[in-house]
Amino acid sequence: RNMNQEELKAILPHRDNMLLIDSAEVEDQTAHGKYHVRGDEWFLQGHFPGNPVVPGVILCEMMAQSVCVLLQDGCPDGVTPYFTSLNKVRFKHPVTPGDTFESRCEITRVKKPFYFAAGKGYVGDKLCVTAEFSFALIEE
Repeated sequence: RNMNQEELKAILPHRDNMLLIDSAEVEDQTAHGKYHVRGDEWFLQGHFPGNPVVPGVILCEMMAQSVCVLLQDGCPDGVTPYFTSLNKVRFKHPVTPGDTFESRCEITRVKKPFYFAAGKGYVGDKLCVTAEFSFALIEE
């Protein structure tokens, strides 16, 4: 089932300009997230004038947000997912305005409160980024 931004807000604590996925769904334990780059996003301002490119750290954040849909209980009130590591990050192709960035991520290991994941990000069939990452679910 494809979840829209309003449904994702029930899982993710991110709001406003930091909710960086438009939709997400789970298929065979893989999270598929999508974000269409409009061109007016805050993270493109000055990166780079006349040649806007989505910053790599933003692509990693998009992948991390999409993997959260795999958490069965979501992130209940008072629990925040914090990045704890980024490893083996490789940027293969730039993502620019007009592109629809699609991530495919899976949780590879769980040792609560830590969740370890691997992800790939594409525009069409072009691989743009790969990464391994982890995050912790922390009660506030």
